[in-house]
Amino acid sequence: MSELPTARALLAKYELRAKKSWGQNFLVDERAYREIVHACAIGDGDWVVEIGAGLGTLTARLGQVAAHVVAIERERDMIDILKKELGEHPRIEIVEANALTFEYPSVAERAGRLPVVVGNLPYQIASPILFRLLDARRSIARIVVMLQKEMADRIVAQPGTKEYGALSVMVRYYGEPKLVCRVRAGGFVPAPRVDSAVLKIVPYEGGATRVAVDDARFSKVVHAAFNQRRKTLRNALSAVFEMAAVDRALGAAEIDGMRRGETLSVEEFARVTEGIGA
Repeated sequence: MSELPTARALLAKYELRAKKSWGQNFLVDERAYREIVHACAIGDGDWVVEIGAGLGTLTARLGQVAAHVVAIERERDMIDILKKELGEHPRIEIVEANALTFEYPSVAERAGRLPVVVGNLPYQIASPILFRLLDARRSIARIVVMLQKEMADRIVAQPGTKEYGALSVMVRYYGEPKLVCRVRAGGFVPAPRVDSAVLKIVPYEGGATRVAVDDARFSKVVHAAFNQRRKTLRNALSAVFEMAAVDRALGAAEIDGMRRGETLSVEEFARVTEGIGA
């Protein structure tokens, strides 16, 4: 492909407009494209799964460097454009599917290696898709996603800051997030009302979690701690667990119950989880 497509040109060519009901905003910032592809760190023989391929602008760029691109899209107009523009590309496979139900491990099995997953996540379902990917982390090498800037800031926030919350802890429990770049609203057509950011998340080696505790119990403890942010850790946890169990767990973890949830690290939450029981 001698010339890479642009969103504006494709929308004009097919006489289409972005659909608000689908949360469509098409990237036109070339710097952001370069940052995304670079963050994917695609090596020889690597496969890529792209979530929400849309008009195929990122898809085409990924197809220049990846051994194989599985382009997932569920909106019929976009599928038609993808097939017309990229259907003959030797390294691009267009798949009509929902990112929330797509079987990511199947790509790892076909590729014989862990694929990179990349995509511009629709704001309204970004969190469910992200945790779907983290659930499939044992079958994914790296995750590079565009998110609403506010959500990205919450994910990379440090303990003790106002942005730090359950989302920050739970993502770090499964992998290490890193800010790749920020993309202003003007980098899209049509321009959304908010800025965006690209994050790279590398799951822990072998798909292990950051700390060895029961996943469901860890999540229950973390969400209890942040459900009532103004309360002390002891009181917030006691709204979900028995007070005696909370006191025992805090004592065993050597954590002051007068602290608030937003001050605890992932490791400290893990120590509380170990002692609190089911």
